[in-house]
Amino acid sequence: MDETAGSIANRDEPIPVIQIPLNTDENAPPETEQQKLGRRERIKQEAEKLKGKFQNVSTQYKTTQGSMQERLFNTLLEQVFPAEADDDGTPKKDRRSRQYVDKPQFSLPVMSANFRRFNARIGIVFVFQNQMIRLFTWREPTHTLSFLAVYTLVCLQPALAPVVPLAALLFFVMIPSFLTRHPPPPVTNPSSSVDAAAAEQYAAYGYSGPAVAPAQRVKPAPEMSKDFFRNMRDLQNCMEDFSRVHDGAVAVVMPYTDFSNERLSSAVFLCLTALVSVAFLAAHLVPWRAILLMSGWAATAAGHPRAQEIIINAGSLAQLQLIYDRICVAGSEWVESDIVLDEPAEVREVEIFELQRLQKHSLGGDEGAVLEGEWEPWLFAPQPFAPTSPSRIAGARPVGTQFFEDVQPPTGWLWRDKKWTLDLGSREWVEERCVSAVEIETEGERWVYDLEIPDSKSKSATLAPPKSWEEGPSVSKKGEWRRRRWVRLVERKIVKVSPED
Repeated sequence: MDETAGSIANRDEPIPVIQIPLNTDENAPPETEQQKLGRRERIKQEAEKLKGKFQNVSTQYKTTQGSMQERLFNTLLEQVFPAEADDDGTPKKDRRSRQYVDKPQFSLPVMSANFRRFNARIGIVFVFQNQMIRLFTWREPTHTLSFLAVYTLVCLQPALAPVVPLAALLFFVMIPSFLTRHPPPPVTNPSSSVDAAAAEQYAAYGYSGPAVAPAQRVKPAPEMSKDFFRNMRDLQNCMEDFSRVHDGAVAVVMPYTDFSNERLSSAVFLCLTALVSVAFLAAHLVPWRAILLMSGWAATAAGHPRAQEIIINAGSLAQLQLIYDRICVAGSEWVESDIVLDEPAEVREVEIFELQRLQKHSLGGDEGAVLEGEWEPWLFAPQPFAPTSPSRIAGARPVGTQFFEDVQPPTGWLWRDKKWTLDLGSREWVEERCVSAVEIETEGERWVYDLEIPDSKSKSATLAPPKSWEEGPSVSKKGEWRRRRWVRLVERKIVKVSPED
């Protein structure tokens, strides 16, 4: 099966399933407390053990055997996901002992059984997550203030950081477990806040005596129970949260880091390089304790309901959005002005002149007058073929190509524009070249016409045009050629030099 491009998955060896060697119930030494329990309690415990063994056997049977459809599906999956093999085709052998490490292939029954076992035991994570939410949302202000006091103490004295997990283990694990084994006597009157008899019982009660209650073990939630479905609900919500956080992080972070916009990613790379260099040299000068203390207090205070009302206010959000937009605009301007990936290619403007020739028709007679004919497309030439040009005076014919498509850029250059553009400033290029004996068309198609200079000795002088078209045919003073200028941008071809050169 083809691997999906862009996805993140483990395409190496499967993740090993670690088997922790523990003493089983059969090999475990008998507890001393069992001898003190009554016959009824021992029978009850043995019945629970036997019931658990039957459940384990049934679960293993369902996992290994399954229905015919599951076995067929597993066979199909084994064909789709073949076992890992070496280059010569032989299956890979794990040199480690299979007593401790096992790497099974994908199996739908195993996946289903593992999910049920995982869901039955994941409740402690959701309980911890819920407690953290209650802590940072100020459900119990005394708890939050106590946390801030401990956090402040650790920030001011970082050497006390190892004390925190040890104290948490002591106060949240050891003491509750001891109180479970040594519970205090029940209160005679739970409705009254102050009970003299209860106070006397608590005062007379000592924790140095023998345990009066069995130890409480953490057990997985039974299937089809409310706790099991609560875990499934929380797991479903956590998966949705992870998907949303992942998609949001990709949408926010990736445009700056994936070099889709090379200027922006190069600016981020430059800033990170500068920050790493500065941090490497001046990290010891930064007051990290004060920064961590203030940031922790600010983050915790932001979770207070009053602070949430101020932060989520429409005016505050609009102000934050305005500040963010200004920062983005300033950053974009800096990137566009200061970040230059490569030197821009040299750009020039090239020109070509479209030449057309007039087909004249003689009127006959002694005057030798001529009528205007049709203009015939002639050539596209690099020179305007002006009346006073040396080639024109020498009697040479214009040189060029007949079609626009045949015009090629200069050697070492590439076209930058897709098509030619008509130069509307016909007077400017005529004056720049000092072209004379021409008539300039400043509107319309911007043609520049030759003018015929009348010769008094010649009999074929052109007639003056009539005052109107009704008095006779129009007589032209224009010469044989007309031209107009077309322009197009070209850029210099970038020649990449190989390392061997």
